[in-house]
Order: sequence, then structure tokens, then C-alpha cells
Amino acid sequence: MSHQSSQKADHHGPHFDDNSAEAIAARLTESLLKDREELEVDKIFRALVKLEGSDLHLKVGQPPMVRVGGELKPLNRPPIEAEEMVRLLIPMMDHRNLKIFEEEGGADFAYLCQVDGVNWRFRVNMLKSLGNIGLVARRINNFIPDFRGLFLPDSIESLCHFEQGMILLAGVTGSGKSTTIGSMLNYINSIYRKHILTLEDPIEFIFTEDKSLINQREIGQDVVDFGVGMKHAVREDPDIILVGELRDEETFMTAIHAAETGHLVFGTIHASSASTTIGRILDLFPEEMHNAIRSAIAFNMKGIVAQKLLRSIKPGVSRVPTCEVMTFTPMIRKLVLEGHDNKLPDAIRIGAEDGMQDFTMSLKQLIDDELIDRPTAFAVAPNKDSLKMALKGIDVKAPGII
Repeated sequence: MSHQSSQKADHHGPHFDDNSAEAIAARLTESLLKDREELEVDKIFRALVKLEGSDLHLKVGQPPMVRVGGELKPLNRPPIEAEEMVRLLIPMMDHRNLKIFEEEGGADFAYLCQVDGVNWRFRVNMLKSLGNIGLVARRINNFIPDFRGLFLPDSIESLCHFEQGMILLAGVTGSGKSTTIGSMLNYINSIYRKHILTLEDPIEFIFTEDKSLINQREIGQDVVDFGVGMKHAVREDPDIILVGELRDEETFMTAIHAAETGHLVFGTIHASSASTTIGRILDLFPEEMHNAIRSAIAFNMKGIVAQKLLRSIKPGVSRVPTCEVMTFTPMIRKLVLEGHDNKLPDAIRIGAEDGMQDFTMSLKQLIDDELIDRPTAFAVAPNKDSLKMALKGIDVKAPGII
């Protein structure tokens, strides 16, 4: 053995070919057993937690900003300069995320920080702005709230009892979609002996197993990408699959196929209302596929819940969701199949007996329950005249929808 190769063996231990079974096993063992060292940026994350903030913003030339009670407030420290920002943020990213950040100018991942002996998770977006690196992070609650305590409509519970099909949560970023789905899955976990499998990018809530067996897989960490994760999923005997955000054709087709083959599939989508979600899904596909997609939606979708978070006036409650719920009754299926999406809002309005409600009905209920004030309701009401009449007790009948 040469002096050079001897040094290499002494310094690194036994030398294996990078693709040998021994080398692969060594790499896997190291990655599975590693403990993350504390980083300089952790001090800022601890400040966010202790202030009970929801979001952290780091931008060059500004002090760290935390969102507390819906308002951004600066931490009591000097602005972060470009060199310090690089020193703070680059060590947060592993090799995969560094590569994504270099190629795309942004990366999304979960981050873990210990505060007073408690592990807190954050959903991080690393970004570039005017050539500088920056960060936006959202704090994820360590506990998964009971959805019956989230001021959601009762019909949400009925959606948890389906054996198969698809359930979508619609809304913009920060509308509470992930919290609602997490609480629904935790409710299922508390009453059913099922296998729940999640594919998330990144993982947000960490579930504690009750009656169900739960496997949570993070894209990039536990499986290379969503396509491979779903290919594995159908061989992992799941009863329920959480697919995260439906953002492209492949994701939706894989999810709907899982629903067709006997699984209950949960997902989220960026859409403003339950009825407009249909169009949002169709936008993922070329026009020649729309009839086939409508059929797949009509016969596999069980419910679409659209929600927005509103500031609450109830003491001890910061925000409450206003929800639109569309369940797939024969009438809803017929309208979707025939392409009469413009009639879906009226069908929702008259479908209270089937667990449906529109935003007007939801806002009225939140006002009646003294959870929000009238100015808040009218600021987000899709139809202010309908809300005015509802608050006066006038029931607006929907026109014919057949």
C-alpha cells in the first residue's frame, strides 16, 4: 500500500467503492443516526417561539421581523448585513437544498430547533431578493388541534368516515389548510385502526400514533420525489394517503388513481372557493383531457372544503376559519359532468341538508356565534348583499339549477 492510500485509510477508516453495499450501508447509517449541531440562527428562531410569533422574516438591511398577532414587529437587534446573512442561513441547508437553491434561487424545507428542551418545527422558504439571500419561516404548532375545537362546520367530521375517494382543502397560502387536514387525520387516528401514509414537502405536523399506524415521508429526505413516493405508496398497504399540494398534472393523476383504487386521499390546492376548485384542477390539463378529468372528479371526489382565516373577537381565540363546503351529491356530480360549474354556487347554497354551506352562510354563523365582527365579515364576503340579507333573516332562494 502506498503512503497516500495508507493515509487515506487511516484518516477515513476502511475504504470501500462508493457504490459497494458496505459504502451505501455506511452512508445510510451516518444519515439516519446523525444529530444536528446547534446553529447561530437558532437564537433567532428561539426568539420567535418565546414571543409566540407565527412567522419569521430575515432580510438583508433589516433586523429580524416576527409576525405576532398578525402584525410584523422587529426584534431588538441591529439590521442583518449581507455577510452575516450568508453565515446564518447557508448552514441551514443540506446538500439537496443547497443544490435546489443554487439552481432555482429558492428552496423549501422543514427546520428543527430546540427551545427549552422542546423540539419546534418550522416550514422554511429560503429565497433571493435583489441578489441577497433571505428567509421566511412559519412556526408549526407542536400539537395537532382537535378539529371540533377549530370552529369548523360539523360536516367536516362526516368527510373523515369515507373508506375511499378524494377530499380536497382549498385556499391561499396561510389559510389553515394544513391545520384542518392535520386535525382531520388525527381524528381518524383516534377512532380507526388504519394505515395512514403521508407524502409531504416538507412535513409539517408530526403525528403521535393512537389507533392508527402512521408513516410520514418527506420529499427529498425520505424519498427522492413525489412520483417515486406514490409508486412506493401503492405497495405499502395504506388506507389513507395525504399527498400534500396538488400543483401539477402528475400529482393530481397519481392522487386520483389512488382514490380510484380504494384509498381515501387527502390533498390541498390553491383555489378561492369550492366551486372554482374544479376549474383550477382542469387548468392543470390540456383541454382535450377535460371531459375525462371531469368524470374522474365527479365519481371520486367526496368533498371540497375552501377556507379563509379571519381575526376573531372571542377572547383567547386569535383566528377562526370561514368555510365553504361542497359535498359530491348526485346534483353536484351532474353539474360537474355536464360542465355547469357556474351553477355550483347555487347548488351549494341549497344543499344544507347534505352538509353543504357557502361563505355567506359560514360568515353569518361566525357573527351569530360572536366569533367575528361584522366589518371583518363584510371585508371578505364574496357577495355583500347576500350577507346583508342573511343577517336580516331573509333566505335567498337559489334560481333553478337543473
